[in-house]
Amino acid sequence: MAKNRIIDLTQPISEAMAGVSIEQSKSIETDGWNASTLHLYSHSGTHMDAPIHFDVTRQTLDQIPIERFISRAWVIDLDGISPSEKITLNHLGSNRNLISHGDSVLLKTGWSKYIGQSKYRDELPRISEELAHWLGEKQINILGVEPPSVADVNNIEEVTKIHTILMKNDILILEGLTNLDKIEKNEVTLMAFPLNYKNGDGAPARVLVSENLNV
Repeated sequence: MAKNRIIDLTQPISEAMAGVSIEQSKSIETDGWNASTLHLYSHSGTHMDAPIHFDVTRQTLDQIPIERFISRAWVIDLDGISPSEKITLNHLGSNRNLISHGDSVLLKTGWSKYIGQSKYRDELPRISEELAHWLGEKQINILGVEPPSVADVNNIEEVTKIHTILMKNDILILEGLTNLDKIEKNEVTLMAFPLNYKNGDGAPARVLVSENLNV
């Protein structure tokens, strides 16, 4: 008998995140119900980028076909990778032979353990130009990473180049994932649902994987 296990790869939104503030809008005592007002940077926490983010195309989040948000994904274990290291095709090893056109790829680097530290943003492992081109040639659907970006956020030339290569190849980018260490299988079903707002350049996303367990 087969059973599915659902794993949440999403960072909970909190005021500890840059670009996030949460205010109490209503309360039981004064209004009869509790409600909050959320102020969110569009690329805070676990989020998806739209091509308009780097003006690669004019496509916004609300224009992305929703069927793309669910796909088969391969989890590539890169745990132990060095700070600031470029992730190359060689890092994928034999896993590259598993990836087919239309699949998604999740890179497990263990980097989410540094959330809240300067290292999380300033020393992140990032996608090499070689790997970005290869993923484009494979026509993958979604690339998901644990760091807050697929490239060095302190290097505008690099961050622009890598995003542009991926987006020109119609790859959706998920950044800021967590809990990849809880995934036991290398093949999962990925479900990534960004907030649907008009003309969105990016948005926080709820990201889940469904893992088939044979029991």
